Order: sequence, then C-alpha cells, then structure tokens
Amino acid sequence: MTWTKTRLKHLCVDAGQYGLNISAQDYVSTGCRLIRTSDIDEIGRLRSREGAVYVDAPLDSRHEIRAGDLLLSRSGTIGRSMLLCELEEPSTYAGYLVRFRPRPTTEPRFMAYVAVSRGFQGAIEADAVTSTIQNFNAERYANIAVMLPPLDEQRRIADFLDAETARIDRTTAIREDARRVLIERRAAGAFGAVTGSWVRERVPSTLAWVDSLPVMWQGVKLGHVARLGSGHTPSRSKPEWWVGCTIPWITTGEVSQVRSDRLEVLTETREMISETGLLNSSAEVHPKGTVVLCRTAASAGYSAVMGRDMATSQDLATWTCGPKLDPFFLLWCLRVMRADLLDRLAMGSTHKTIYMPDLQGLRIPLPGREEQEKIVAEIRSSNAAVDSAVDAIDRQLALLAERRQALITAAVTGQLDVTTARGLSAAGGVAI
Repeated sequence: MTWTKTRLKHLCVDAGQYGLNISAQDYVSTGCRLIRTSDIDEIGRLRSREGAVYVDAPLDSRHEIRAGDLLLSRSGTIGRSMLLCELEEPSTYAGYLVRFRPRPTTEPRFMAYVAVSRGFQGAIEADAVTSTIQNFNAERYANIAVMLPPLDEQRRIADFLDAETARIDRTTAIREDARRVLIERRAAGAFGAVTGSWVRERVPSTLAWVDSLPVMWQGVKLGHVARLGSGHTPSRSKPEWWVGCTIPWITTGEVSQVRSDRLEVLTETREMISETGLLNSSAEVHPKGTVVLCRTAASAGYSAVMGRDMATSQDLATWTCGPKLDPFFLLWCLRVMRADLLDRLAMGSTHKTIYMPDLQGLRIPLPGREEQEKIVAEIRSSNAAVDSAVDAIDRQLALLAERRQALITAAVTGQLDVTTARGLSAAGGVAI
C-alpha cells in the first residue's frame, strides 16, 4: 500500500489557527470553557472540570472548536496535543494553543496519533533547539513532514491504536491507583507512628492536628525542647560579601531534594555564603542535626535535617533540638503536620507563608527519647518497603509509556502491519 510524504498543513482545511488571547481577569463563573495547555494531560486527554475556567463565548468563528479538531501547544509544554472528540460543553481554546482542522480525506484520529509519535515530536524538538518557545508558531507545526497512507488504512491504524492504547491505558490506571494507595499508606504509617496509634490507653490531645495521644506521652510546646531560629540573605548589592563562599546555605532551592519525603538529611546546597557575608547579615551557622522547615511559597511545609553545620535564608525556620528531642523524630512530626501547617497557619492568597510567631506556638507529641528513636527506625523500615514497591510500579509505568509510544510510532509510520498485529501491546516487558 502506497504511503505519501506530505506536510501537516496539507492534511487540514484550516491549518494553524491561534486560540483566544484572554487574561485571567476575563474569566467568568459559567459560559464557554477555555481549554488551556494545562487542561491537556500527557497522553492528550482533556482533564476533568476541576480547575476548569470559563469565558464568554467568542464572537469570532476562528475560535470555535468542534469534534475532530486537533489542538497543539505552542508554548510551555511544546508539542502537547489533544484531539477533540465529543465536547460535553461549549468550549474554545487559549492563545497558546493552535488549532488544526483535518480535511475529509484525513482521519482525525490518525492525525492525532501522528502528533504524539516519535518522529513528529522529534521534529518539534529539533526545530525548538534553534528557536525560542515564543517563535515556535503555527507555521512551524504546519510544515512538519508526515507519512500518510490512504484513508481506509488511516482508519484501520486508528482503530488498532484505539484498542491497543486503551488496553495500555487501563493497565496504567490500575498501576497508578496502586501507587496512590501505597503513598497514602506511607503517610498514614508515619502519622500513626508519631502519634502512638498502637497504644490503646489514650488521653485527649492538646495538639491541633491529632485528637488523642498515649496516656504516657506529653503534648509539649516545641519551643520548650528546641531552640527556634532562622536565617538571612547577605546583601546582593555588596559583591565583596559573595567572594570566597564556603558556608553551605540552605534556600528554597533545596526543597526539590526533599519534596518526596524520602531524603531526610541535607548535606549539599546550590549556593554558599562567605564568612564576610555571614558577619554582615543576620544569618548564623546552625549545628549539624538542626531541623529546617521551609515556610514560604510553593516550598512551604517541606523539612529536612542538616547533615553538617549550615546557614539558611530567611525563608526557613530552624530548630536546634535539646536533649529531650531527637531531630529525626521532630522531622517526621513536621512532615506529618504539613497539611495542618499549610491549612491552619499559612497565610497569603498567592504566596503562602508560615510566619515565625505562629511557629513559636507549635506543639508536638513527646514520648521518651529512646521511644522516639524506635519510632524513627520503624518509620524508616516501613517507608523502605513502600518505596521499593513504588519504585517497582514506576518502572512498570515507564515501560508502559515506552511501549505505548513505540506502538504508535510503528503504526503511523507503516513499520507495523496492524492487520496482523493484534494483541502486541502485551509485549515489551509489561504484561497487561
């Protein structure tokens, strides 16, 4: 069967229509749904209505969309695509998306699979290397070369890929659900450990985030068992203060290391400060074992333990523990308390901040020091088992994603004869 080489623009009656340029201040509570790049998931599906935004219906027909239209992102996540199937509500699309409307001689589903294939995505990446995100425009998309079989073969390929990718996607969803349950179990295990959930004899708690504690435990003000501190940023307008920097300096940039709650100890920082900068600011060097909590913006609520003597920026709070408190027990208390810290204490509509006066009133459970150490060991052992299972699922998910991509690429380039390839999506190392 003959395949012809063509360009995306030759497959469309309306090739490369930009979306609606509109700002957040123009959003309305009901009306026409505005589809944005963020509303399209990694495999080209429209996300749920949660988080959806609406605008008044556009008067310009250029911004109308209908079933069969293909949307491609031209900014941010370049190359993300979505084929519009049945629209549940009146919809339009944002300016960072480009609309391509297939000709009657082109199967829209086939074109959508082409758009996520390795060859098409590779062409985007190669072109993006020599252009800025802003310059990756409709014309660049329109001129990407594709291989096109006759219409009946396009439909056979699309039917095959619909069935096979659906099987992969169902398996992926099952794995993702299992992963979600494991993460929830991990969090519940840590919560139960630091609150002594196994102890039957309990008393009402004085803590905001737990109802009861073991009768032999205390609920104490954190400031009674640890010294609260913070840090500072030496003036950037004094370049001489940023010469000869040797002191590790924790900022919000380190939160990426601990966001998964797997890493407990920070030893490396992206930036350092100098002795001169230290002396000319309110920063101080905290001893190894000090617990740090980020208290601002998207990094708020994440915590770690210093693995060496270190300083911090003003965006972090620190606690240097006294003899009654194990730093790692405090670490896990703070991680368990994260939701409460953010919901109850974080202030601000855009950038959430936990203020130091609120942290001064923080309370934690306090068993004996030896029991604290046992609890930390139990948390680590439990987490290790869960993390191992999560890692195994992540490997399976990666294989499924790779298999899905390979299957689509082979089918839309004619490398795979779909008439004899039924059931092949179980191959490639992941049984489904």
